Amino acid sequence: MEGVLAFVRKVILVIFLSVIFLMPFGCSMSQLGESSAEGSRRHKRILRLYQPEMVTDIDQVLFLDRPNRLTERRIP
Repeated sequence: MEGVLAFVRKVILVIFLSVIFLMPFGCSMSQLGESSAEGSRRHKRILRLYQPEMVTDIDQVLFLDRPNRLTERRIP
C-alpha cells in the first residue's frame, strides 16, 4: 500500500513540475499572424461582450437575482 502511495505522489509531482516548466513554452495569448494591438482589441471586445453575462452568473450563484425573504421589521 505504501509503495502505491509513493508512486502516486511521484506521478503527481512529475505532472506538476512538467506543467510549471512547460507552461512558458506552451500556447500564447495571441494568435498566429496577430499583432499585439489586434490581440489587445480582441481581449477588450471579449471582456465588453461577456462581462454582463458574468455578472448575471454571479448574481444567480449568490441568489441576488430574486427577492429576499428578509423581514423589514426588527425582531426582538
